[in-house]
Amino acid sequence: MNNIAKFLKTTLLAAGILSAMSSCVKNDEWETPPIECSNKFPAATISMADFVAQTPATGYKLITTDQIFDGYIISSDEQGNFYKTISFQDKTSNPTVGLQIEVDKASNFADYPVGAHIRINAKGLRIGNDRGTIKLGSEDPVFAIGRIPQNLVGRYVSGVCNGNGLDIQTIVPKQLTSLADAKNASLINTLVSVPDVQFSISEIYPTVKKFIDYDAGGQGLDTDRNIEDKLGNTAVIRNSGFFKTGGELLPTGSGNITFVVSRYNSNWQMLIRSISDINFKGSRVDATPPKGGTAITYSGSFLENFESYPTAPSNLEVYPKYVNDALLGNRYWQLKTFNNNKYIQLGANSGTGPYVTYFAVPVDFTAANTLKFDVNVGFWNGNALKVYYTTNYTPLGDITQATKTDITSAFTTIPQTPVSGYGTLTPAGMYSFPASLTGNGFILFEYTGNGSGVTTTVQLDNIQVQ
Repeated sequence: MNNIAKFLKTTLLAAGILSAMSSCVKNDEWETPPIECSNKFPAATISMADFVAQTPATGYKLITTDQIFDGYIISSDEQGNFYKTISFQDKTSNPTVGLQIEVDKASNFADYPVGAHIRINAKGLRIGNDRGTIKLGSEDPVFAIGRIPQNLVGRYVSGVCNGNGLDIQTIVPKQLTSLADAKNASLINTLVSVPDVQFSISEIYPTVKKFIDYDAGGQGLDTDRNIEDKLGNTAVIRNSGFFKTGGELLPTGSGNITFVVSRYNSNWQMLIRSISDINFKGSRVDATPPKGGTAITYSGSFLENFESYPTAPSNLEVYPKYVNDALLGNRYWQLKTFNNNKYIQLGANSGTGPYVTYFAVPVDFTAANTLKFDVNVGFWNGNALKVYYTTNYTPLGDITQATKTDITSAFTTIPQTPVSGYGTLTPAGMYSFPASLTGNGFILFEYTGNGSGVTTTVQLDNIQVQ
């Protein structure tokens, strides 16, 4: 009996204690214990701008005294696009200077998230210009600027407390007007944003690429992706082969992009933290818009020998009755004259390519029966000309949306010589339109070349529909 009584007493006491504890907590919300945070370093002794100003023109400088300065984290290695580096700037908005610190440590985002207020004591570290970028790092027998060993990072870098833990501020990217403005040494390792940007057409046509390329074994590769703004300026987005979302397709629209400005030697390489830095939800802007097309007339019988077009420089690429559209690259079909004969010409020689340009000729297919034209090539090193017809191309519209039927094989005498100098304009052959082809449409003369590949020059004349 005594044991039973003791058991009941103990049980009732425990129940009373639990009841008392539960009465102090409402809706299961336990009080969060305060986060302890202490500032390792005292107040800054030098501004970040003045500290960076010590950087020698060549080589490096070893910091031998306590030089303490503040900064704000702008990079993140959470998605894998930054590797063992931390980029930070001196202010949360409108920074005057940025800096990169080399650390032999991964997953830095966990300790130093974007916006974290940090304080650095650079005593014992080196500062120098390493391949185009000012960096801070450790002494190293091999590299001018070495990576700070993981177990020593805390000796030099510490978060700044604000009373509630780590001080984390909102970083406001510096607003620029163009990609050209971003290529400024004073902006390296700062966060910027540029409006009206898109991936270059070569990145999304004829197929949309991913953020990174992969090798045969599925391993991601460090990959450059080209971007352009509405003013025609270009830049490179550099993505690491370890980019976690590198398998995503590039967005095909246009809009704002945010990135950390970077440079490798003389090559500018802009770095995004994640794909959320890209907001391309607007319509694309054609950096090389189609020319001409202001006097489109569909006819079933005509001869175009280009003799009526003036040779003024401002008119060499503009043909009101036709559309001249540089889809890839910036080269258009141009009016040329030789031996008092006018024709149009296009080539990829001395270019950087790739180049794809269309010359669109309107045709009334119901009334037309045949197509003929004269052709000549110069410095032939590969076939660069194709011929199509289409019935759903909208003049001056997006030519990539047109359904094209390839009729190049009908023109059996398109030359493949000479490989040096130029030949002469001769008939290419003739194509008979099928009876089922009716309504208004276009003949498309497509030039495809590459400055590092096929550079054949092509000349066209006497385009005739009967």
